[in-house]
Amino acid sequence: MTTGRSDMGDRDGIVAGFLGDQRERLVERLTEWVRIPSVAADPDRRVDVARSAHWLAAEMRDIGVTAEVVKTGDAHAVLGEIRAARPDAPTVLVYSHHDVRHAKPEQWEQTDPFTPVERDGRLYGRGASDAKGQVMAHLWGLRAHLASTADGRAAVTLRFLIEGEEEIASPNMAALLDARADELACDAIVFSDTLQWRADAPSPVTSMRGIVTAALTVTGPEQDVHSGLASGATLNPALALAQVLGRLHDGAGRIRIPGFYDDVEPLTDERRREFEALPYDDADWLARSRTRVVVGEEGYSVLERLWARPSIEVISLLAGDPAGIERSVIPSEASASLSIRTAPGQSLPVVAEQLRAFVAAEMPEKAKYSLTVDLPQGQEPATTPDGPLLGALERALHSGYGMPVRGRMGNAGGGPAVLLSERFGAPVLFVGTGLPEDSWHADDESVDLDMLTRGAASIAHLWHEIGDLTAGAS
Repeated sequence: MTTGRSDMGDRDGIVAGFLGDQRERLVERLTEWVRIPSVAADPDRRVDVARSAHWLAAEMRDIGVTAEVVKTGDAHAVLGEIRAARPDAPTVLVYSHHDVRHAKPEQWEQTDPFTPVERDGRLYGRGASDAKGQVMAHLWGLRAHLASTADGRAAVTLRFLIEGEEEIASPNMAALLDARADELACDAIVFSDTLQWRADAPSPVTSMRGIVTAALTVTGPEQDVHSGLASGATLNPALALAQVLGRLHDGAGRIRIPGFYDDVEPLTDERRREFEALPYDDADWLARSRTRVVVGEEGYSVLERLWARPSIEVISLLAGDPAGIERSVIPSEASASLSIRTAPGQSLPVVAEQLRAFVAAEMPEKAKYSLTVDLPQGQEPATTPDGPLLGALERALHSGYGMPVRGRMGNAGGGPAVLLSERFGAPVLFVGTGLPEDSWHADDESVDLDMLTRGAASIAHLWHEIGDLTAGAS
C-alpha cells in the first residue's frame, strides 16, 4: 500500500490511521500464532517450534520480506530481508525470538496458556508479550512504515533474525552468526526482547544487565536415610546448601561475595536523573509486578536496583520430598539453581571465579558439592551509546506513543545483545513493547494491545527517522 505522500507532517496520521484500521487483524494474527506451543525447552514440542518458525516466515513473506527457516540445533530460526529504495540506505538487523517459556496450565486462571483470549484490552496466552507480541509489532510496524512512504518501499534495509532458542539461552546463536555473517551484516541492531516501564511513560532502554546461571548441588549421605535413624549425626545437604545460600546477602541487601562489586561501574548523577524522570511509587510497582514487598540493596532506588546494580537470585531449590507423600528422610542430595544478573563493568568469567571461591569458603567442611557455572550460555551486559541513533529512537517513541519521552531506562533481564553487537561492529537499540504487568515466564501472561499498536507505530517511525539521518548525511 502507498499513500503518495511521505513528508514528516503526514507520517503520524498515516501510521496511526493504518494501525487503527488494522488493529483487529493484528490481534487476530497474534492470536493464531500464540496457539502454537513453541516451547524450545520441551523435546516433545520441537515440531511446534518448527511450526511456529514456518508460520512466521509465511507472515513475513506476505509483507514482501524474503524469509528463510533455518535449523539451529533442535530448533528453528527465521531469517528475513526487505531492501530499501535507496541503495546507500543503512541496514538494520532486527533481533527477537519466537520460542516461549514452559507453562503450567493448572496455574493459569484467565485461559489455558495456548488458548489465547482477549479480555479488557489484553490478549492472554503464553508468548503474547514475550516475545511473539514484540515480533508482531515489528511486522505491523513495517506494514505501517511501507504505507507511509511515497513509493511503498522501506527507508532502510531491514534484516530479521528471529531465533527459536532464546528461552534456553541461545546455545546455537554464535554458530548461526558465523554461518550467516554476510546475510546478517548490518549498520545497527534493533533488539526487541525488552520492556517499557509504563504505558503512559515512553522511554528508551539504554542498558541491559548481563546474565549467567549456576547450579550448586550438595551431597550428604550415600542415599536417603531415615531421619530418626541418623538425625543429629549425619550431614544434611539441605541444611548445608541453605547455609551457603543464606550467606549470599548481608542485612543491607548487598551481595557478600568478596570482590563482587569491584568492577561495577559507578552510577552517575546523569543516569540517576534519567531513572528519576520516570514515574514511580512503591504501591504502583508492587501492584503491577505482584512482588508483594520491596527489598534489596540499601542506598539505591528500586529502578537503580533493577537496571544498574547486579543481583543474585535462587530460581529453584530441591531436596527431599517436595511433592507427593513425605518419607521422613534426610535427603542424600540438595540442589539450587542461581541466576546472576551483572551490571556494566562486570565480566562473567571474573564473576564465575568469585562465586566459586565464595562457595568453597562457605561450604561446611565435610560436605561434598559440585558447582557448575554456565559461562558458554552467559550474556554480558550491554549499553546503547548516545548519539544520532538514540535520538532517532526517542523521536520515534514520541511519534508512536503521541506523548513526550520521559527519561531513559534500563532492562533488568539479559540477552545476546553484546554477541550481536560485537559480531557485526554495530550499536544496539532496544525497542520493547512489554510491560512489567505482562507476567513474562509466569501464569496468565498477557500483552496490552494498546502497547502493541503504539510499539508498532514507534517502529514504523524509527525506520523513517534512521533513513532521514542517512539521507541528510548523503
